[in-house]
Amino acid sequence: MSGLAKRIAILPVAALALGGGAPLPHSATTGKAAKVVVTVTNLRNADGVVLACMTASEKNFPKCRGVAGTKSSRVEAHEGRLTLTFEDVPPGNYAIALLHDENANGKADRALGMMPREGFGFSRDAPVRMGPPAFHDAEFGIGTQDRSMTIRMRYML
Repeated sequence: MSGLAKRIAILPVAALALGGGAPLPHSATTGKAAKVVVTVTNLRNADGVVLACMTASEKNFPKCRGVAGTKSSRVEAHEGRLTLTFEDVPPGNYAIALLHDENANGKADRALGMMPREGFGFSRDAPVRMGPPAFHDAEFGIGTQDRSMTIRMRYML
């Protein structure tokens, strides 16, 4: 199913591996909420699920567990590509973390305690060095206009 695009509306969901599901806070800036459309590319297979988290919390990025200011979802994986839509996003600064949880166990599996066995991705395709990127490397701003972006899933093993 390479190249298959699937559109999925992401709504707040409680107790996910990457997210706490609390509503996103409203920014001091007034205006309508926007939509963020994320095309996830380079999924190596259709095994498991893709966990997605969008947060305004620099302190808790990229885990996003139990954090106010987070939208998250757990969706069936598709080989090649899929499209995720974050609805009703108030203006502010956010970062997105993705995990291709191939065995659907709700966590990022690692080899030798360090190297990710499963796919991952971040907004702005933030670089991964000796660990996940900092919030500011993945950060993007949202105003009142809808926004689209592409995040490439990466695999180390």
